[in-house]
Amino acid sequence: MSDAKAGAPTVSRSRMYEVIRSPLITEKTTNGSEHGQVTFRVPLDATKPEIKQAVEGLFKVKVKAVNTVTVKGKSKLFRGRPGRRSDWKKAIVSLADGQKIDVTTGL
Repeated sequence: MSDAKAGAPTVSRSRMYEVIRSPLITEKTTNGSEHGQVTFRVPLDATKPEIKQAVEGLFKVKVKAVNTVTVKGKSKLFRGRPGRRSDWKKAIVSLADGQKIDVTTGL
């Protein structure tokens, strides 16, 4: 029996690299890493099962849960004219006990 649920499509290797864009390294995400959580920037169309398969496939770890947050873009001034930053999505990945991802090294 495989880890993927019956009927859940598997994610291709190239899609895995598209889904996991970059790790987020902030004070808040560093506190989360002490509790077995890693935070990544992901595309707006990425789903939780897709993110889980990508992290497990790329980093060879066991994922316990995936939480996602869509961060709304801010309204800012660009060269004196009003503009808007793009919305983006972050995924907070909880790892199983004893699992670890070192985000300071590349893939």
